[in-house]
Amino acid sequence: MGRGRLRIYLGSAPGVGKTYAMLSEAHRRVERGTDVVVGFVECHQRPRTEVMLHGLEQIPRRTIGYRDSGFEEMDVDAVLARRPEVALVDELAHTNVPGSRNDKRWQDVKELLAAGIDVVSTVNIQHLESLGDVVENITGVRQRETVPDEVVRKADQIELVDMSPQALRRRMAHGNIYRPDRIDAALSNYFRPGNLTALRELALLWVADRVDDYLREYRSEHRIRDTWQARERIVVGLTGGPEGRTLIRRAARLATKGAGGEVLAVYISRSDGLSAASPKELAVQQTLVEDLGGTFHQVIGESIPDALLEFARGVNATQIVLGSSRRKAWQYIFGPGVGATVARDSGPDLDVHIVTHDEVGAGRGLPIARGARLGRGRALAGWAVGLPGAALLTYLLTLADPQTGLANTVLLFLCLTVAAALLGGMLPALASAAFGSLLLNYYFMPPTHQWTINDPKNIVAVCIFFGVAVSVASVVDLAARRTHQAARLRAEAEILSYLAGSVLRGETSLEALLERVRETFAMESVALFERDGDGGDAWTCAGRAGTVPEQLVRPDDADVDMPVGDHLALALTGRKLPAADRRVLGAFAAQAATVLDRQRLAAQATEARKLAEGNRIRTALLAAVSHDLRTPLAAIKAAVSSLRSDDVAWSQEDEAELLESIEQGADRLDALVGNLLDMSRLQTGTVRPLVRAIDVDEVVPKALVGVPEGSVVLDIPETLPMVSVDPGLLERSVANVVENAVKYSAADEPVLVRASALGTRVELRVVDRGPGVPDDEKDRIFEPFQRYGDAPRGAGVGLGLAVARGFAEAMEGTLVAEDTPGGGLTMVLTLPVAATAPPAPADLPAQATT
Repeated sequence: MGRGRLRIYLGSAPGVGKTYAMLSEAHRRVERGTDVVVGFVECHQRPRTEVMLHGLEQIPRRTIGYRDSGFEEMDVDAVLARRPEVALVDELAHTNVPGSRNDKRWQDVKELLAAGIDVVSTVNIQHLESLGDVVENITGVRQRETVPDEVVRKADQIELVDMSPQALRRRMAHGNIYRPDRIDAALSNYFRPGNLTALRELALLWVADRVDDYLREYRSEHRIRDTWQARERIVVGLTGGPEGRTLIRRAARLATKGAGGEVLAVYISRSDGLSAASPKELAVQQTLVEDLGGTFHQVIGESIPDALLEFARGVNATQIVLGSSRRKAWQYIFGPGVGATVARDSGPDLDVHIVTHDEVGAGRGLPIARGARLGRGRALAGWAVGLPGAALLTYLLTLADPQTGLANTVLLFLCLTVAAALLGGMLPALASAAFGSLLLNYYFMPPTHQWTINDPKNIVAVCIFFGVAVSVASVVDLAARRTHQAARLRAEAEILSYLAGSVLRGETSLEALLERVRETFAMESVALFERDGDGGDAWTCAGRAGTVPEQLVRPDDADVDMPVGDHLALALTGRKLPAADRRVLGAFAAQAATVLDRQRLAAQATEARKLAEGNRIRTALLAAVSHDLRTPLAAIKAAVSSLRSDDVAWSQEDEAELLESIEQGADRLDALVGNLLDMSRLQTGTVRPLVRAIDVDEVVPKALVGVPEGSVVLDIPETLPMVSVDPGLLERSVANVVENAVKYSAADEPVLVRASALGTRVELRVVDRGPGVPDDEKDRIFEPFQRYGDAPRGAGVGLGLAVARGFAEAMEGTLVAEDTPGGGLTMVLTLPVAATAPPAPADLPAQATT
């Protein structure tokens, strides 16, 4: 049974018609004979959407009770038992009611996909987890219902449902989205033209990035190397010189001229590259390109033009920006330069921009002095000078004045051999020396035109000539090898310096490191495999970068594998790596293993901190139970024992007093146990607010039921805006804060509860005239099991304020302590203002529940 396919209709804003589009797709599939059921679709009382449900089979929803109310959720078990071909599941980011099978609806969808059922779902762009801060900054509303980006990115199909802001506002005004009593508030708040335009741009750019991922995967799978100019992507070739900043800024300006343009700065690590690199300058340029919204890449390449073009085609670039050469005019005799070579070989699909700068013609040094190993062209030139050149020299000398002299002739042949050595290295020089010795013997040493030598001095001259030629060739070849080794070591040092810097910076992203490996070695994919168990043969993928082939299930299947210990291995696909590169790859592999261990250690440390906090809570709980919980129990038991005693005849007043003592002890015990349970919920993260819009004056009076009459004065204006909170949690928070204030306030001074509006927040202030709290103790009073000052034993276990702050933060609010002017303590409870007054449907961002 294969995994089901996921199709998502992504809305740019609420009301653009994503649910309608999903239902239209369902009808098309039903007409084709596909077995389609409705797992969960929310119509929000929109008639046109409700009509689209006709003719579709609907799975009955499951009703779940919570806080004395019933809530309907998708019945996952029923859908799995029905096993349709396609299930419609609306609102992917929805948070299920506590008691459901999963916390989030997208987790329900994952179960359906794992069972082989195709799913069609919907989600709005503002519900993507990574965009939460951006959407809040634009709209002023924090999205409490979110879905991880990775869930949406892994969808097999994503279709954008878009609508212009003007058209969406017309739909709103015509009553096609919300009820008439909510239209004006929506149009003047969340559905303002600027908000809708910004959300639309977010959706378009996010989908464009996803389309680009699809395109990159397709090109990789089909090994397409030609550039497809679907999107402007500009590669900047950096040398490490000061002109790099000019190039980056020019590329950024080019990118802004096209929608969605992207800048990628690349430095090729090689000594005979564009120039010798300054690590400090490269770091400055990396910061600059990242500040301008681009990315920085470092690649190893034997040929700078080839590596640059390979990188550009690998990322589907459309333009390359290079700086004008810094070489002086006479240095062009050594070749046309990187810019000219890249422009020549780029082909019709890549535009190359050569940018002038202040460093043009400043000079860069001789290529021979900083060259790497001798290339093929120089080797051919060495052979040409050593053999045909020697023959040509012989011909010219035979035509010249015969009085040249043997010594001068030998020096001329030696110069030719040295030239062959400088150009081609050892072998051409040796061949030139041997061939020159034969030509000297035959044409210039008596008897001429014979292979014999009569004068012993001439034999010594030939031997010296051959020895000097071999020595020069050896020195040149050794210098070339050492230069090549130095070039590789410098490139390796740059890569290892990056790795060391990543360790010092504490970078913990395994995927980013693997992507760096892929770019550095120009591979198609990189994966880190981990062996299951001790000595087992099964491997699991701990991280990947690039398009990993499906047949790559173990390191042995890759083009290159680098083991890391006994249980980890780095696998690369794309090409075979030379043995010299495996040392750097080994450093990357060791760093990948370190990053993986660091991630797991961080997770274990987090878990250990949770366990330590749990142990601290349990220890404090035991200390509290030893007295605070036993005190009311002892009072209740004493009163009950007195009432049941036959030795004393109690009057009605005495009995009433004993019963009141029992009731007070039971109330205190109930409050203590309630706070303990609430703190346990906060510690385990199971507090899930059901947020809705409500007036403050509806909740606060309910929170004052247990306080003595006349001990609290309310000052809550009726003009306050509604707040977006969980009424139950708000009531408990206010009750705990007020109870604490009454406990410590002066006997003749009532506690003042006052509310006021401040921008997008409502502040509820609980003011007492008690002894107050020093500044250095204000944060500690919110910690569990903390009682300030000389609070008597039996006055509580010190959980009231901790629970109140925990509930406030769960509702996106805050609770802080301030000094009361004139003495005392003021608790400030800040709550978010609701975007619209009436309760909104689940897909209205202002009223999304968590």
